[in-house]
This record gives sequence, C-alpha cells and structure tokens, in this order.
Amino acid sequence: MASDDFIYGCLLIFSVFFGVIIKYSKDEGVKRIVTTVVGVVMVTIICRFHALHSLIAILVNCLLVKSISPRHIHKVSFIWAFGYLAFFRTVHHLGIPAPPPLSNAVQLFITLRLVGLAFEIHDSSKVTEDTQDCKLLKKYNNVHQCNIWETFSYSYCYIGLLTGPYYRYSVYSYLLKQQNSDKIPTFQPLWEKIKPLPVIMGTFFFLSHYLSVEYAKTDEFYERSFLYRLLFMVPMFMIFRTRLYIAWILSECMCMTSTLGAFPVEAKARCGQGPTDLTGLAESEKKEQESLEYDYETVHNLDIYGCELAPKTKDGLKAWNMTVQYWLAAYVHKRVTIKSLKVTLTMAVSAFWHGIHPGYYLSFLTVPPILMAEQAMINAFRKDASPEKQARFDWACWFCKMRGFDYMCMGFLLLGARETIRYWSSIYYIVHVVTLLFFIIGSLVALKKHNTTKKD
Repeated sequence: MASDDFIYGCLLIFSVFFGVIIKYSKDEGVKRIVTTVVGVVMVTIICRFHALHSLIAILVNCLLVKSISPRHIHKVSFIWAFGYLAFFRTVHHLGIPAPPPLSNAVQLFITLRLVGLAFEIHDSSKVTEDTQDCKLLKKYNNVHQCNIWETFSYSYCYIGLLTGPYYRYSVYSYLLKQQNSDKIPTFQPLWEKIKPLPVIMGTFFFLSHYLSVEYAKTDEFYERSFLYRLLFMVPMFMIFRTRLYIAWILSECMCMTSTLGAFPVEAKARCGQGPTDLTGLAESEKKEQESLEYDYETVHNLDIYGCELAPKTKDGLKAWNMTVQYWLAAYVHKRVTIKSLKVTLTMAVSAFWHGIHPGYYLSFLTVPPILMAEQAMINAFRKDASPEKQARFDWACWFCKMRGFDYMCMGFLLLGARETIRYWSSIYYIVHVVTLLFFIIGSLVALKKHNTTKKD
C-alpha cells in the first residue's frame, strides 16, 4: 500500500499539471465544476470516509451564512469552524475513529476558507456608499451571501487545498470569471519558482534517509554525547523546512499553471489579499492583453531567501507560510480591539490552528522571549553602530536565529510535552538560557548607553 507521503506528493504533482486545463478553460461554470470535482476526489482519496468532517463543516457554515446577519456572521463562523476543528482533532476520545494525518491538512485550509469567506461577507456588507472607490470594491471585492454551491465550490477547490496558499473568495471568483487566462504568462514565473527545487529535494531525501526524529524518542539517543544531542536538531530542522519548501513551491506552481492569483502589476497585488489598487486593476482591463504584465504576488507563500538568510527572527518568521500569516493578520490581529491582546490572541489562534500537541505550544511560547531578547541586543549593540559592526552583528544574529528555529522545531517534530522537555533538558535548555542572558545583557547595555547619552 502506498505511503501517505507518496500519495500526497503525487496529488501535488498532478495538481500542477492539471492547472493547464483550468488555464485554457473560458467558461465560468465549467471552471467552477472542474476545480470542485477534482478537489472532492482528492479529499476522498486522502480522507476516505473521514471526508465527512469537511463536508459537515462546510454545510453548517452555509446554513450560518444564510441565517445569520452579515453584521455577526464572521464571529459565528469563526467559533463554529474552529470549534469543529477542535472536535475533529479529539474524536478518538469519543470512540470515533481518528482521521488519517493528511486529512488534518484538508481540515486546516477549509477552516481558513470558511472563516475568511464569512469575514469577506461581513466586510462587503459595510460597503454602502456610492463613491468611485465603493463601486470598485463592489465590482472586485464584494462578496454577497454565497449560496451553498458557491461556498461548496470555493471550499473544495483543489488549488491549495492540501498545502495552501490561502486565497480569498474574491481571488477565486476572479479566476472563474477570467476570460483571457490562456494569454497570462505561466512558463517564466514557473521556471523561476522551481529553480531551487532540485537542491531542496536532494537535501530532503538525503537527510531523511539517514536521520529520523523518532531516534530522539529512544533511550539510546540520550546515551549519546551532549554535542551529538545538541547538533541533532540542526539536520532535523533542515528536513522539516525542506519538506515544507517542496510542498509550498509545488502549491505556488499549481496556482501559476491555473493562473489563480495572477493579476496585472497595476493592481499592486499583495500576498494573500490580492489587488490593493482597484483603480489600477480597472484601468488594466481597458488595455490590450498583450501589453499587460502579470505577477503572482497574491499566492506568494514562501520567501526562501528570507527564511534562510534574514538576520532577524521576526523577518525569518514573516517569510514563512506568508498567506496564512496574512489570514492571521487580517482576521485576527487587526480585528482585536484591545491593543495589549493583539499579539497574544494572534499567537494563540495560530498555535491552535496548527494543532493541539503540547510541543507546538511549547515552541510558540518560546518565540516572544526570543523576539524580546533579539530586540534588546539590537538596541544595545547594533543601533548607532558603524556599518562594519552592524554587518558583524547581523551575521551573529542570523546564527542565533537559525539555532532558535532548530530548537523550536524539535517541539513541532516531537509533539508531546514529555518528549520535547526531555530533549530540551538533555541540552540544558540552551536556547532558553542564552535568550535570558541576551535579554539581560542587552537591556543593561542599552540602559547604560541611554544614561550616558542623557548625561552628555
């Protein structure tokens, strides 16, 4: 029997090639039916009878959209979708068979789509004026109360269903209505996207062949030297991130072959959101198709160079799973009215969305102290320093950032609280200790600099 990873990989590759069918289709109805049917088949292959979970989540959300006022639908949908996600992950405690691991990915992105759609309906209901800007919003971003078929088709659209990227209903609708998608460039952006893929795949298969995180759950592992245990997390994070890089690159490629998320550059599209300059988008429609230049910023989900080379932890995080970060920013961070709770609630929702394993929460809770220590060190040693010292600081900061990610990655891989703490304690909580030291040193040096400047 084929492994889950093999099936998962085959479906991703199939989705990339199948996108050409969507690109050369002109009928909106045909596009909607085909993208939905393919998505349903993929979900059935992966989830089998557990596909009922996604169906229940979608159908109930449809009923909520029909029965709840747009003024409140975003809150009700959020509670329902995330509440059902919690039920989905704990059904085995009720005697119901646990869904296979890959079905979790499907449920995750359907949850984002359902809640995002409710927010789009809520936001559209507030566009009531008759100004030019409002007319453009109604034309391109207005989402009325979607009927069951529209919600069903968006939720099950095969593009990004297993890996992301997240995209709004208005972006999906633009794809369906696009009559000139056959003229939108695909090959060149696709080629640029897949260039690093051979190196990434080679690294992943080589390391995963010789190393496994399961070894860190054995007693034999803890009999190895401290240096071995310490360095073990470095290739583990490399396996973890290259696996995600492969999935995310292929997911962007399936968007490109289908032209989902392709907008004229005049629209100034942003990751996850889509067009930000609707006037520019409207003007582009008056131009000759051959003269238009397109980009795929809407579905840009991964910045490898940012992940690998950004010196600061904050910048490294921003380059990772970017469309989901947009979702969290647009529908959680910006909606929380109490400023002091914005970051906390956003991190909590992110952690819950990823899973209920204690290792996730232990890793997420490590992020804020690292960010605080990093900023303290920047204030103390990088601010107002010479260019040469800033460059040296950035290299040191980059090294510490990557070690912090290595350390936190073990929580994502080991999952359990006992397993994660056992590993971290075996290397003496080195990142936590260093983080605390950096925060103290950075704070004291910055305070001293401030007092010295004040005296002068």
